Amino acid sequence: MYLVLSTSLNPDSRSRILADAAVVALSKLSDDVTLLDIAELDLPMCDGDSCYQHPDVGRVSKAVSAAAGILIAAPVYNYDLSSSTKNVIELTGRAWTDKVVGFLCAAGGRSSYMAPMGLANSLMLDFRSLILPRFIYATGDTFSGPQITDINCEERIDELARQLVRVAQASQLEF
Repeated sequence: MYLVLSTSLNPDSRSRILADAAVVALSKLSDDVTLLDIAELDLPMCDGDSCYQHPDVGRVSKAVSAAAGILIAAPVYNYDLSSSTKNVIELTGRAWTDKVVGFLCAAGGRSSYMAPMGLANSLMLDFRSLILPRFIYATGDTFSGPQITDINCEERIDELARQLVRVAQASQLEF
């Protein structure tokens, strides 16, 4: 199963538009693609204690655990991925172990293109996740309303989906 995890809480989220496009791209490659939008859940903030008992935390953890590959669609705020994105990782922790992970980022400007690196480093060091070196970084001029209007961005999403499937399949091989 391939998981696209939309981590924006904004109802007009551009990263959700990227997530939807990623689902379309992955669906061309696999019959088993799931979109999980945290805006539709009632996730608590991670408190390191009782938060893990929340039913929506279990739902997200189960989806992450079951996934062969995961694309995280996240907004960029203040030169970093959103706190809601980090919160999902904190809530689900070990479910990320040995997962292939890619990023789809929506930002207001071009200066934050390295925003996913902090979270990518954490996933690599804490959970041995394999981070795809290619990621999507889209700014406002990529969109017109709820549509991606930059054909180059759509092609890059297709390539990211192909890379996720290829690497996830290779990581499942026994050597």
